[in-house]
Amino acid sequence: MPPAPPANLAVDPLDAPPETTETLVTTVPTSIRNVALVAHVDHGKTTLVDALLRGSGVFHAHQDLVDRVMDSNDQERERGITILAKAASVRWGDVKINLVDTPGHADFGGEVERALALVDGVLLLVDAAEGPLPQTRYVLSKTLALRLPTVLVINKVDRHDARPDEVLSEVEELFLDLAADADDIDFPILSAVAREGRAMTGISMPGPDADLTPLLEAIVATIPATAGDRDAPLQAIVTNLDASDYLGRLAVGRVVRGTMRKDDQVALLDEEVAEGAPAVTRKPSALLGFEGIGRVDVDTRIAGDLFVIGGFPEVEIGDTFADPAQPEALPRLSVDEPVLRMTFGVNTSPLAGQVGKFVTSRQLKERLDREVLGNVSIKVNETDTPDVIEVAGRGELQLAVLIESMRREGYEMQVSRPEVVVKEINGRRHEPLERGVVDVPNEHVGTITQALAPRKGRVTDLAPGDTNRTIVTFEAPARGLVGFRGQLLTATRGTALLHTHHVGWMDWVGELPHRLGGAMLADRKGPTTAHALDNLQLRGELFVGPGVTVYEGMVIGEGARGADMVVNAVREKQQTNIRTHSHDDAAKLSPPKTHTLETAIEWIADDELVEVTPDAIRIRKRILAEPDRRRAHKKGATVTV
Repeated sequence: MPPAPPANLAVDPLDAPPETTETLVTTVPTSIRNVALVAHVDHGKTTLVDALLRGSGVFHAHQDLVDRVMDSNDQERERGITILAKAASVRWGDVKINLVDTPGHADFGGEVERALALVDGVLLLVDAAEGPLPQTRYVLSKTLALRLPTVLVINKVDRHDARPDEVLSEVEELFLDLAADADDIDFPILSAVAREGRAMTGISMPGPDADLTPLLEAIVATIPATAGDRDAPLQAIVTNLDASDYLGRLAVGRVVRGTMRKDDQVALLDEEVAEGAPAVTRKPSALLGFEGIGRVDVDTRIAGDLFVIGGFPEVEIGDTFADPAQPEALPRLSVDEPVLRMTFGVNTSPLAGQVGKFVTSRQLKERLDREVLGNVSIKVNETDTPDVIEVAGRGELQLAVLIESMRREGYEMQVSRPEVVVKEINGRRHEPLERGVVDVPNEHVGTITQALAPRKGRVTDLAPGDTNRTIVTFEAPARGLVGFRGQLLTATRGTALLHTHHVGWMDWVGELPHRLGGAMLADRKGPTTAHALDNLQLRGELFVGPGVTVYEGMVIGEGARGADMVVNAVREKQQTNIRTHSHDDAAKLSPPKTHTLETAIEWIADDELVEVTPDAIRIRKRILAEPDRRRAHKKGATVTV
């Protein structure tokens, strides 16, 4: 096919509401390529899409194009990671190329697996200086397990510290380690400067007049066109769910075979159908496609197309839409099971309800139910207490992102420390086993092994990495890795790169160590004073500064000793006529330690909670009053809050 500039390009978050998007009419392509974007540095792949967008002419003159358009979620921009799978589409001549962004972090593996179910190949971006990092291995292992062809792009070859030849060797070693067949390691190689929209075949610096033509040609030549027969009976897989105020529950997925028509009856094949129940058959209330810069109403979706369909409130991720006359189900999507769980409860602190808009258990439950609609790796269960909901997920980061999203939406809640999901296997108690890969400077290898030992971790492999760096592979119980990331970054001065993923189950290893110091607890409500904190900072590390409103049972610091201590943090300096040099010294306070949501969740003990409001993150005891805590301790009671 002769080279041609991209005639049309669009970017669409898979979860964008259809009623708020614009439309763009396009011609029917002769073939479709569905490609997943895989990169360990999300800036690289979003910058690559930005370059295509800037030269496409799709946007109107009055529209502003922000950088990193694929990272449309606020937390994605702040954290520098991809959380939600998104799609962009490029017209290259008469070929339509759908680009699906994939999260690289294992906590969002549910998004990764669903994104890979939409595509026929992978575009792998690797930094020319950093090379493949630990999280690249995770997504690439999922890719090769599905036998998807790959196009390798070594990006940022214009960096002063670029080493593209060495990086290529590292990528080839990674493929040799993960590939199951010789065909898996046969892939085209391109060099690129994504932010300038330049690429070329092979390892070199693209010329100043180069564009992204070689990249698009490689995609068309390497990634197979969708092979489904447009005239065969319908088969379409559901990979995501969404909800609309006007259309209700929406199913997002890909047409694998046949043609989906808005005016035809469609059969929904769910898990109950596999057990003998009759299929639900009806006409869709809406059929939309990804065209232009949003979702548009369409009459048909052919094999290979991505679709959004309404009118089936029973639909779940992994279900199949089929021809009622010949209903054939596709294999259901399988995703890794949740390994951590924590409780979300109504905020019961004395400061509750002052800032948040959504504070009741009903509102919390409705919000979590909406999250479950589109997130297959989140599980929500009821507890014995009506005001408390149990939420299970893939890891700390995924749960923290959910809590942060709710906090920004105006929710107030209190959450517990994460606990592992336990299984009974052959009558024995088992807990999740995690495999971790750490890229660390050579001088900190001993730090890693020392940190893993008390957490029941075991180093399984040591391999040389970049210059003066080592790749440490280890296995440890998921329970032992709660808080490990923060400790690792502190011990290595932020130089370590960690990626973990679930690999199976192991026998319960017993009790594991937690923090060393006890909690420093306020004994009354009121604003903290510099005079009181000046004396308390000698007894531990403070979490609050002067002028902060505290309440009884709120944690204001970590003591130097293991036992909790109850202190008066609101005591004012007495006003007297006595004047002495020592008496009148000004308080000299050290800066308090400010907990983020992640560090607070990692720090708390089983009898503590994190209070989350739109404007504050506080740590508190489950039982606020000291007499009640003593009474519960004597009785050995466990309180669920």
